[in-house]
Amino acid sequence: MATNRYEGGLKTIEELTTNAKQIQDEVLREILSRYAGTEYLKGFLHGRTKKQLFKKNVPIVTYEDLKPYIDRIANRETSDILLAKPVTSSGTSGGLPKLMPVTAEFANKWELFHGLYESSVIK
Repeated sequence: MATNRYEGGLKTIEELTTNAKQIQDEVLREILSRYAGTEYLKGFLHGRTKKQLFKKNVPIVTYEDLKPYIDRIANRETSDILLAKPVTSSGTSGGLPKLMPVTAEFANKWELFHGLYESSVIK
């Protein structure tokens, strides 16, 4: 009986993993179209949204690299620093606390992800 409750979640996981590259490209395209105008990405992309430009110009960073931006958000600075939508903060569960800017949309997707994760664990 519990299996039927999670069948939809398992089907979604299968669909997402079957077309992973295509989905990753779509997600990056969506992120760039929404956030290319933010202060952080403007410094690398100058408002453009091309995938190759992103790969070439935007470095891989650590939390410490982004911390000055995150601190400004935590201090309620209201410009489009990292995200173009209002954000809340989420902390880490262990070690030194780290703030992570979270949009309402991300929080909803996280709930979906957690449900999909439960589906795979229960089966």
